[in-house]
Amino acid sequence: MLTNDLIHKIRHIEIRTKRLVNDSFAGEYHSVFKGRGMEFEEVRPYQPGDEIRTIDWNVTARTGEPYVKRYIEERELTVLLVVDASASENFGSVQRFKRDLAAELTAVLSFAATTNNDRVGLLIFTDQVELYIPPRKGRKHVLRLLRELLAFEPQQRGTDIKLALDTVNHILKRRGIIFLVSDFMATPDSYRTALAVTNRRHDLIAVDLHDPLERTLGNVGLLAMEDPESGEIVWVDTGNKAWRAAFQQRMDGQRAGAIRAFRQAGVDRIDVATNQDYVTPLMAFFQERYRRIRH
Repeated sequence: MLTNDLIHKIRHIEIRTKRLVNDSFAGEYHSVFKGRGMEFEEVRPYQPGDEIRTIDWNVTARTGEPYVKRYIEERELTVLLVVDASASENFGSVQRFKRDLAAELTAVLSFAATTNNDRVGLLIFTDQVELYIPPRKGRKHVLRLLRELLAFEPQQRGTDIKLALDTVNHILKRRGIIFLVSDFMATPDSYRTALAVTNRRHDLIAVDLHDPLERTLGNVGLLAMEDPESGEIVWVDTGNKAWRAAFQQRMDGQRAGAIRAFRQAGVDRIDVATNQDYVTPLMAFFQERYRRIRH
């Protein structure tokens, strides 16, 4: 159901993200994600500055005047946003929940795709595939994706990244651009192989969401900690230095394992925190990838 609050939130995100796309991301996106090739459009009279290799010699011989072939990029790219909706996404200690951050990020990527005449779809998953909306073009379609993301209530609490990626490989028959948006709290070994398989078939980018409290926990006394996916509650004494050191080591190890899995699979990673503006890491990703393409 579309409440007034939800409508206001959708409108706010649309205005903010479309402005960012128009000002920054549309051109960066186009430079990084190329179409399948060049498609012939027309021949036109030669103009000073045209490359000689584009001259159409048959038409030139027939008319007695130089003509060149004009090509346009054949885009029709397919972008699929694969978004983790497990219970751990409903966490945020600073400005917003990871779930809200995921919605804004996917809105930016969706508007960048549709601005470049590409198709964009959505797959929401937990430990099962909860929702799939096939890729389509247009602003109305993007707003539908955003509405679904903001209003969606998952049926399950767990995470199965491998299942999500296996589903992508099954439903997308042609090569696409896959943005996998998750906090990657799952054990890296559970999805390591799936990353590599999917990245061979598609262009897979991991959007790694996190909250600063998940990586560094200070001394806040006795604290009840709940595993959002299992519901288990454990009381811990954060004043215990040994416990804090063990917690830090465990979180650092999990993060390092995820990064290692991305690197081994050749998957690009965009690291975004709930307490930062996502523009900087997104722009850094586009610029770094563009540098690689040029070289």
